Amino acid sequence: MSVTPSPSRRVALLTLGCARNEVDSEELAARLDAGGWEISTDADGADVVLVNTCGFVEKAKQDSIETLLAAADTGAKVVAAGCMAERYGRELAESLPEAQAVLGFDDYTDIAARLDGVLAGERFDAHTPRDRRELLPITPVQRQSAKVVVPGHATVDEHTPAHLRTVLRRRLDSGPVASLKLASGCDRRCSFCAIPAFRGAFVSRDPQELLAEAEWLARSGVRELVLVSENSTSYGKDLGDPRALEKLLPQLAAVDGIVRVRASYLQPAETRPGLVEVIATTPGVAPYFDLSFQHSSEPVLRRMRRFGSTEKFLDLLASARKLAPEAGARSNFIVGFPGETRKDVDELVRFLTEARLDAIGVFDYSDEDGTEAAGFDDKIKVKEDTIKRRYDRLLTLADELCNQRAEERLGSTVEVLVDAIVDGEVEGRAEHQAPEVDGSTTLVAGDEGVDLAALKPGDFVRARVTGTEGVDLVAVPVEMISAAPVSRR
Repeated sequence: MSVTPSPSRRVALLTLGCARNEVDSEELAARLDAGGWEISTDADGADVVLVNTCGFVEKAKQDSIETLLAAADTGAKVVAAGCMAERYGRELAESLPEAQAVLGFDDYTDIAARLDGVLAGERFDAHTPRDRRELLPITPVQRQSAKVVVPGHATVDEHTPAHLRTVLRRRLDSGPVASLKLASGCDRRCSFCAIPAFRGAFVSRDPQELLAEAEWLARSGVRELVLVSENSTSYGKDLGDPRALEKLLPQLAAVDGIVRVRASYLQPAETRPGLVEVIATTPGVAPYFDLSFQHSSEPVLRRMRRFGSTEKFLDLLASARKLAPEAGARSNFIVGFPGETRKDVDELVRFLTEARLDAIGVFDYSDEDGTEAAGFDDKIKVKEDTIKRRYDRLLTLADELCNQRAEERLGSTVEVLVDAIVDGEVEGRAEHQAPEVDGSTTLVAGDEGVDLAALKPGDFVRARVTGTEGVDLVAVPVEMISAAPVSRR
């Protein structure tokens, strides 16, 4: 008896937003692959375009809408998933008839069947959004046993030891860097942030599972791991070990084939001295501090429901640089938060001027649905023209300060991972440069020991900084630290 093969079905996975979303997309890709779907990241010729949306701020939401509309123009059936879909559900479905389905996180485990249905012409009722924090126990240590869908945390067989489980992930690119999701959700209650409501309470991944995934990534040619989450400094609190990240970082750095591990999304109030020391001094761990400061004026931070001050933040940076003088540091800041005064802005300017950050993100405040700050008395809201003026001032200052910081690195030696070679130009990143957000390093020919023409993506070299272009560096490779595996050549 012959079996009629299933017709070919092609889905394009388009990912918007942060690196956490990219990891979620690779979980979706693995599930779709197992369900018989061909996977691509190009909408042309696809039967279904699945857009993993971002719902963080207004611009990100607008980008998601535009991507969904553009996908509909290809003639493919369009499905919205991800944060915006989870956050708005039925409202998004009603306002976007071009999408055949708006799927929430609970649909991820059956994503292949959902797309089969979409292709067959079925219509799915969009979910009614809910506060996903309420799905998990309040006590962190009780969350590991809860049966809740958490994107990026799926296991094929929970009865198999974590280090032996099949990795439920399919890479969507072949570059030498990949994100590794430590955890999902957040227990903080920042008054401007809606993320915990649609991403849920904080849940760590098993360290053995993370190590197994790191080994799997390394076998696929990954050379640098970027650890991502909503709040990496909380890692392990639901596992009964608040020092879990300090222990995990050296283990990840020791994975065969991995030359650099980079931690991101650190909360200043939770960044303990022991963690600072591990990041600053562990071989194979980038001395890089991605710290979520958001502001430095105490009155503004208190209204944000955050902790710290200019002096405390400067002390934290100083403690890192005492251990690693060339350590990289970056952060994001919100200007125009309700109640912000000229004095508060001046305090933020003082902090930025003294902090010597390598990268500074500046955002103008806007109300986010469902947040505490959106409900603040209008009397303390900062006028839009004032917000714009402050934003422009801070953005100009940030550019100047980051350029100066890059110039301070002239003559220094940096360790560069080669990311790509385009039209003969060798692009990579030094220790203080995270993918996509912190600038890059262009390697150029010199008289010293490395043949530029022989370099390949994944090579890890020591280089001398000879120039800058804004925040970007120009450097001459002087020594090969670790060549990419032959399989990448």
